Amino acid sequence: MVYTLKTSSPETVEFVLIIQNKISKIIGTNLTGIYLHGSLSMGGFNPNSSDVDILVVTKKTLPIETKRKLAKLFLHYSASPFPIEVSFVNEVHMKDWQHPCPFDFHYSEFWRKRYENDLAQGSSQFLNEEVNRDEDLAAHITILNNRGICLCGKPVKEVFPIIPSADYLSSIMGDFEDCLENIEENPVYCILNIMRVYWYLKEGVISSKYEAGSWGTSSLPAEFAFTVEKAAECYGGDKSAHTFEKQELFLLKSFISNKVKSLLNHRENS
Repeated sequence: MVYTLKTSSPETVEFVLIIQNKISKIIGTNLTGIYLHGSLSMGGFNPNSSDVDILVVTKKTLPIETKRKLAKLFLHYSASPFPIEVSFVNEVHMKDWQHPCPFDFHYSEFWRKRYENDLAQGSSQFLNEEVNRDEDLAAHITILNNRGICLCGKPVKEVFPIIPSADYLSSIMGDFEDCLENIEENPVYCILNIMRVYWYLKEGVISSKYEAGSWGTSSLPAEFAFTVEKAAECYGGDKSAHTFEKQELFLLKSFISNKVKSLLNHRENS
């Protein structure tokens, strides 16, 4: 089963509220708002496998000491029980849109060791004043504008710019190419993600991975639809419910890749 924030368990809601309150306390008067995007806002949240995706906007850039406090917070709470992926941007980033978008601080489980080392050694290799950029923020903000949830602070429409479609497409195509390359290693995620990109290019729909899987199951030719259906069932329930043959993955990725290339060419020529 997959859920939205409204339909999820009390444990999930409590977890989100705790994180919201902890962030608010650390940021204080510098906070503009805290926003939920991704599967929990769009109805594709699987408590056994999904991240809680958060975007935080502040009035001014974050000092290093605040970043250290945030690192300690997410190291403590992320993956207990749900992994957290969060980015902090400031109002200047939102008013003067650039792609890839700058950010002040980011946490995901991929960054765990980096922050553990910085905090343990008192170093500043990652917890520093450097401004980094993230191509994924164009996609995150597009999703927020369409289907995000304001947990606290200013409404979404007052904070976030409308992302140019070219920037959104650039953002999702990087992940699309990675998924084509890694579909055998992570078939469920990659199948649903390439379906999400295909659906957007074909019909302009901004969807969760689970929604894209449902659409692919009912829209693709039967020989490909069955593979997508298996991925959606694994995503929505038991990861090990189905296995995937190398040949079926190759055929699906070739079919979707050709369709996406055709749609991109049509966009460029129209």
